[in-house]
Amino acid sequence: MFITLFLLSMSAVAQPPAGAKMPVGMGMGMSGHVYGKIIDPDGKAVPYASVIILQNRMDSVTKKMKEKLLKGVLTKGNGEFSLEDLPGRGPLKLRITATGYKTVEQPVTFPPFEKDLGNIKLAVSTTQLQGVTVAGTKPMMQMDIDKKVFNVEKNIVSAGGTALDVMKNVPSVNVDIDGNVTLRNSAPQLYIDGRPTTLTLEQIPADAIENVEVITNPSAKYDASGGSAGILNIVLKKNRKTGYNGNLRAGVDKRGALNGGADFNLRQDKVNISASVMGNQMKGRTNGTTERNNFADEPPTNINQYNTNKTDGGFIFGKLGLDWFVTNRTTLSVAGIKVHGSMNPSERIDINTDTLNKAADIRAFSQRNSSSHNKFNANGLVLGMKHLFPKEGEELTADFNYFGGKSDNNSDYRTDRYTGSNISGSDIQQILGNGSMSFMTIQTDYVKPFTGKLKLETGLRASVRKTKSNFNNYMLDPETQEYVLIPAASNNYKNSDNVYAAYVSVSNTIGNFGYKVGVRAESSNYTGDLLNNGQHFSNNYPVSLFPSLFLSQKLKHDQELQVSYTRRINRPNFFQLIPFTDSTDKLNITKGNPGLVPEFTTSLEMSYLKTLKGNNTILASIYYRHTNNLITRYLTKETDPVNGQEMLVNTYINANSSYSAGAEVTAMYNLAKWWSATANVNIYNSKINTDNVTQSQDALWSWFGKLNNTFKLPANFELQLTGTYQSKTNLPVNENKNVQSGPPMQQSQNASQGYIASFYGVDAAIKKSFLKNNAASVTFSVNDIFRTRWSDQYSQSDYFTQYYSRLRDPQMMRLTFAYRFGKIDASLFKRKNMGAGMQGMQEVIQ
Repeated sequence: MFITLFLLSMSAVAQPPAGAKMPVGMGMGMSGHVYGKIIDPDGKAVPYASVIILQNRMDSVTKKMKEKLLKGVLTKGNGEFSLEDLPGRGPLKLRITATGYKTVEQPVTFPPFEKDLGNIKLAVSTTQLQGVTVAGTKPMMQMDIDKKVFNVEKNIVSAGGTALDVMKNVPSVNVDIDGNVTLRNSAPQLYIDGRPTTLTLEQIPADAIENVEVITNPSAKYDASGGSAGILNIVLKKNRKTGYNGNLRAGVDKRGALNGGADFNLRQDKVNISASVMGNQMKGRTNGTTERNNFADEPPTNINQYNTNKTDGGFIFGKLGLDWFVTNRTTLSVAGIKVHGSMNPSERIDINTDTLNKAADIRAFSQRNSSSHNKFNANGLVLGMKHLFPKEGEELTADFNYFGGKSDNNSDYRTDRYTGSNISGSDIQQILGNGSMSFMTIQTDYVKPFTGKLKLETGLRASVRKTKSNFNNYMLDPETQEYVLIPAASNNYKNSDNVYAAYVSVSNTIGNFGYKVGVRAESSNYTGDLLNNGQHFSNNYPVSLFPSLFLSQKLKHDQELQVSYTRRINRPNFFQLIPFTDSTDKLNITKGNPGLVPEFTTSLEMSYLKTLKGNNTILASIYYRHTNNLITRYLTKETDPVNGQEMLVNTYINANSSYSAGAEVTAMYNLAKWWSATANVNIYNSKINTDNVTQSQDALWSWFGKLNNTFKLPANFELQLTGTYQSKTNLPVNENKNVQSGPPMQQSQNASQGYIASFYGVDAAIKKSFLKNNAASVTFSVNDIFRTRWSDQYSQSDYFTQYYSRLRDPQMMRLTFAYRFGKIDASLFKRKNMGAGMQGMQEVIQ
């Protein structure tokens, strides 16, 4: 399908725009025709720009050569222009002027008599006012009808870090101690450049990110899967400036972990080449305690754990891209991504076990030490085609996206049991594993504008996800000193998950009222095999329809109202379905449930946007989500396949339903010329109805707040202060592997009852820019300045109560140096023939 669309588009783009004439004989005096498109530095069309053709002619009065105006037009709304009946002989000059942009002049020569000048980019004009240079800057937030776009390029707190550090500063987004990301208290889908990815947030460098799109209520154009939380789309930096440019970065944190990277971009004529390479070392430390009362034991027991975790590792991220501007309307793109790295966590856990019955005398102490070595390699390939038709707004795109990776995991566990100060026994365990995952999508989208602002959008999409894993669990035989495989605790599997979709939407603007209505159809199938025992299981989900509706009304005094409605689906993932018992952590034994069915969520949202003087904005929203067949954790008793004893197992069930309602306010304000602030507050209430299996979770009002301050100080200094606060809130009902970066939380979670205690944290960074045009900078940052970002959680069930507390990498300091370079020169790499005269002028526009 992709190749067919490519060939069709190539045949379409071979035609000149409507009204263009075929070349005529060279004997014609007035036969020249030029056409093209005027764009701004971001590639957007510049409408109503003045385009004129000048020629030097002899003035009959002064008898001197003088420029004479031959033709002139204004560009259309899509930036295109066309000038016909031009002289076929003699040098001509093209002059383009537009308010806010620098004037562009370039020669035009014939033959050929039909000349497509392609995209002509205008540079933004700067104005000197009393010695101060005034130039446009990107707004921190932009609001579209179905998403909010946050510019994070200038977020200095995350310099030298990863995408996790970026997300900590994005309004509406919360990040916990393990790197689990939530959007309005639910787990969203993670996209990179509009496509799903298998990368975690800790594998994406912060310096590679241009902006983050927060899509709380996705339209029919986006995947319907992913549950109720919406989509976080990370947009990587792209640079298509003419000439060459790049930057270099290097940094170090307080533990000696290094980070660095380099970007380079080259644009000449119809080719743009970009390359990026970045590396990050990681040295993390986590300390925590766990207290658990087990009522299922006989007699009931109390367990206290003290754990210290160290994680050393790092990764290299590389990207190489090529854009070929076939014509001024068609672009072909190819990009490759490579990620390679390793993580080497080690942990020590001291475990004290005592009875809750003081009359009984049961007391035990044990210590578990573990070390792991995890390697990962990932590769990505993106092919894209975009064709703009002569009619403004009409376009066709086709994309192929592949991302795959492999991992190898080796872990050793040693548990020593003590009597007094002596070891009375030991269990030595080894887990050897490897796996692979691939994700492929093929997608095409077509946009057709009609009269006025009426527009039709439609598209097709197919995605295939494949996973394979070999997980073997061994115990050391104390007599033979050899490792013996435990089949009941080992797991080898493979699975495939396919989703097919089509969508159509119609949008229009009538005066100050706008609407966008659409529907998406999706079907999917899922297959899985346990290779150890040959067990096969599968699910075929029939076609489901997912409607969406967006309404907007512009009011007086720069105000706007928006209302949206969507229906979405969350299909159970492989880890929730696979019927394998993972007993690596005795306090967090997990098992999937192949009988799970998808959950369906209906979402409603209403937003109010007010734009104040100085581009200050206030965005207020209220929202409501209702989910049927909610997938949630559930605790049950089973028999341990290794020792035959009873054990508590965390599995998954479909609860009856859940709801979440809340109100959110985001304000972006320039308090002074040197001080800007962004504030975000989300107040919400949620409840899970699990009366089909157990007691329902109590409803709880909670709130989350985030404040980001940026201060522009004298001598090119910049200071940034960021604070977050999370009140007491219910435990999340499930997790999304796409946005989980850290290891699974080492505690038993029965999401029907439990809460996360309140916490807050403050981060700071200061940046000094220097050299000509501030080409160099040094940034110093500190996170969790006051060591207050503790993760305290409480959970309970009929079988246990548990409280645990952890702190990860407080007061982490990082120093980063950056240097940017480049030259914006359209003819920098052209061959020059100084004696060629007119030929040299012709080369400028080819």
